[in-house]
Amino acid sequence: MDRFRSAPPGIRVARAIAGRNFRVGKGLILVITFIAYACYHASRKPPSIVKSVLDPETGSSNPNINAIDSIAAIAVAGNASAVQEIAIARPLSWLFVPRDASNAARLQSRAAGWAPFNEEGGKSRLGQIDVAFLACYALGMFFAGHLGDRLDLRIFLTMGMVGSGTFVCLFGLGYWWNIHSLYYFLFVQMIAGLFQATGWPSVVAIVGNWCGKSKRGLIMGVWNAHTSVGNIVGSLVGAAVLPFGWGWSFLLPGLLIMVGGVMVYLFLVVDPRDVDLPSPYDGGGGESSSVQGSSDEEEEDEAGSSSSSSLVSDRDDQDPEAQVRKNSSPGRDQPVGFLEAWVIPGVAPFAFCLFFSKLVAYTFLYWLPFYVRHTRIAGVVLSDTTAANLSILFDIGGVFGGVLAGHLSDKLNARAITAATFTYCAIPALFFYHEFGAISMPLNAGLMLALGMLVNGPYALITTAVSADLGTHSSLSGDARALSTVTAIIDGCGSAGAAVGPLLTGYISEQGWDNVFLMLMASAFMAGLLLSRLVVNEAAEKIRGLREAGKDSSSRASSSGDLSQPFINGKG
Repeated sequence: MDRFRSAPPGIRVARAIAGRNFRVGKGLILVITFIAYACYHASRKPPSIVKSVLDPETGSSNPNINAIDSIAAIAVAGNASAVQEIAIARPLSWLFVPRDASNAARLQSRAAGWAPFNEEGGKSRLGQIDVAFLACYALGMFFAGHLGDRLDLRIFLTMGMVGSGTFVCLFGLGYWWNIHSLYYFLFVQMIAGLFQATGWPSVVAIVGNWCGKSKRGLIMGVWNAHTSVGNIVGSLVGAAVLPFGWGWSFLLPGLLIMVGGVMVYLFLVVDPRDVDLPSPYDGGGGESSSVQGSSDEEEEDEAGSSSSSSLVSDRDDQDPEAQVRKNSSPGRDQPVGFLEAWVIPGVAPFAFCLFFSKLVAYTFLYWLPFYVRHTRIAGVVLSDTTAANLSILFDIGGVFGGVLAGHLSDKLNARAITAATFTYCAIPALFFYHEFGAISMPLNAGLMLALGMLVNGPYALITTAVSADLGTHSSLSGDARALSTVTAIIDGCGSAGAAVGPLLTGYISEQGWDNVFLMLMASAFMAGLLLSRLVVNEAAEKIRGLREAGKDSSSRASSSGDLSQPFINGKG
């Protein structure tokens, strides 16, 4: 591995905390990368939080929605005492209320939405800003891993976080700058998408440098909770300040990820060898003293790699495991080509499966608060803030789904079977949520939790454990450069689906949400169907293993009988 990295400025603090303890050092890195990517997801959440404010009534299935749930709307209604009460209850509200809050005409405009999103076709425009972000995110993913291989990942990740935060803030500043140009919001979202693409390849590569292969599905399933935690934080923060103006729902998450970038710059250690700690892949060092043993890890990974393949980021050339394999590979400097990577067993099925899985997951990420806001639950229309807070249950379910999917795939040693089972179960969950979620609040909450678990479970599994398994597939012949190519292919396909889902929803929802849920159910079905061949192979392998185990038991019993028979005959 090229030693082109410098130790972070906060390394003295890290050493004081961790000392020479590899486990403590690894724990710190897991926490830092967890927080970093949670910040990425928190900064992606604001567009979904403010949708119902930007376009409060256009195309709504509930035209009688009461829009007076903000300070601005209360002021327009002429209720000065209510504004005064809010100011007393929230001492810092003067920071959030626009200086021209007395301008009734402008406040009325805000209460009725924000041009150009509150005009005819407003939901389609909201879908366009989503796809602008996600398309650039998908495109950037194909390049981010390769750039990360050639740059210091600590600096690369810091630049990505600060850049992302800057453009998230610029979107929110359109509120105070009174910007109503669709092109401004599209441009800001496109650049933000490119910066956001730096996150996943970087954190997965860094975690790969520190973590071995033992219980990969469970460990990465727990660590992958940063996605849902970030969504929850973004929802809570965005919803909390939404009554003061939708711009704050962007500004605070944007500042949060920038602060996270400073944390990464000061404390992140890309590789344990940068701080004179042994790598878990060096043999006898690192994790070998703190986990059960390398032989168990090898067996687990060998079995897992036969059943998985996936995306996401890049453990790239930074993957120390790939570096170890490179040392014994005669052609280790030759990277695998783009077309060659496609024929690696499992790449294509999981890549296309992730396309449809992320299509469903990101549709909920960007549109769930809007859907809840425009749906009467037990006959009640929720406010923007309440709808945003309720939607976090989907992400809470996603945390449990990711952990459960990872644990089951480890126990069963069957990544494809686990992912396909979750995906197929998501189809009836989508139907039940749409048909019965409006009956009562508790039922809506329960169905949303279950839906989040079933939708995010396979998505989390594919983007973590499956991806790591495929990146170490035996057909790679020890070529470390194949890892970045393979993961870019899978994550790029998944991110393309993430761009398509919210865009289609913006158009289809104009005709009614029944059609949107039909699209989501069809997508979930396609995701499971694309894994059929891998599921059949895994099932056949399991059946073959059971038969062989049965034959071994029979042969041992027969052998035992043969040994005991002479004694029996002798007694006769």
